[in-house]
Amino acid sequence: MIWRQAGDGIAFNVKVIPRAHRDEIVGVEGDALKIRLNAPPVQGRANQALIKFLAAVLDVPRAQIEIVRGETARHKTVRVRGVPLEKLQAAFKA
Repeated sequence: MIWRQAGDGIAFNVKVIPRAHRDEIVGVEGDALKIRLNAPPVQGRANQALIKFLAAVLDVPRAQIEIVRGETARHKTVRVRGVPLEKLQAAFKA
């Protein structure tokens, strides 16, 4: 199970693959959601792209998404506030 309750939101691990051809969810690798991003891992661009991509997929404001751990690593922990677990699961299955 990659989802866990974290305070006022739901946290999950993400493995980011920067400099991909397009932004997309690849699947699950271990205990992390694997996401390819077009942005390079320079000056926080990949982090910004991850937040923007997740906000679009979940249809929530960017302010509800934060990177809790791993800002300079490929393996990150992300927390999403104000979204029910069912909506998260449905968004990532589609």
